[in-house]
Amino acid sequence: MVPLLFATAGEEVKVVSVGGNPEVRQHLTELGFNVGAPVTVIQKIDTGIIVKVKESRIAIDRGMASKIMV
Repeated sequence: MVPLLFATAGEEVKVVSVGGNPEVRQHLTELGFNVGAPVTVIQKIDTGIIVKVKESRIAIDRGMASKIMV
């Protein structure tokens, strides 16, 4: 189990857990980062990571990506 931030571009992973305070967890859950959900890393950028979740592309910063364990 590692933070999403450490996944490589092109890799599909599954969400194991979502950390952070309740507001952060709720926000990430609303974006589709639910336990067991598949996430594909599209691209790593300087400020964070771009992923595909539920047919949507989402850019999240390093802080948020470090709270999502895969």
